[in-house]
Amino acid sequence: MNILVVDDEKEMIRLITSYLEAHSYQVCTAQDGEEAVRLLKTKEIDLVLLDVMMPKMDGMEACREIRRFSDVPVLMLTAKSHEDDRVYGLKVGADDYIVKPFSPKELVARIEASLRRTKGFQIEGEGYFRYKEIEVDLKGHVVRVEQKKVNLTRKEFQLLAHLIQNQGQVFTRDQLLDRVWGFGSEGTMRTVDTHIKTLRLKLKSAGVYVQTVWGVGYKFN
Repeated sequence: MNILVVDDEKEMIRLITSYLEAHSYQVCTAQDGEEAVRLLKTKEIDLVLLDVMMPKMDGMEACREIRRFSDVPVLMLTAKSHEDDRVYGLKVGADDYIVKPFSPKELVARIEASLRRTKGFQIEGEGYFRYKEIEVDLKGHVVRVEQKKVNLTRKEFQLLAHLIQNQGQVFTRDQLLDRVWGFGSEGTMRTVDTHIKTLRLKLKSAGVYVQTVWGVGYKFN
């Protein structure tokens, strides 16, 4: 597995690299967001560890840019622990959020969990869904509304796919956090609400099928 470590602090890069290489990961590094984006366009990367506070292009902007062309798992590394910061990081496309200082064991555990979720997201059945104006190719990760392609982040797509595969079933926010983001993620109930809101906006007329069950959670119906 190839992991890209992005941080402007050389000592932090050295420490993280030693942790990961001790667990048999291959590591490449970058010291700012612009360099990270360039590397992702030329190398096969399985996961990105992305610091937030960096020169030239910070982690948030880099994550947003990465999501324009890649669905590689992104774990944000930051000293910011405020909920709004975590929610914003998840909103721009991060898969998880690790607050500094963190232990080597926690870092490796979160990386392994993220890779398991990414590789293990299975689509059952024929993998194609159509209802009125919405078409979803679950295997190809393509969504169209009124025959126009809708660009979703990986988490938005996984959220939609989970709801579609369980049509009519109501899921609480905690259940969606567990099944889409994974147990132990830094997400909150607000994370789910934010992704649902963005998903509905992107789906336009088809957004009405993602329904709120007041006091309980969400369903696709």
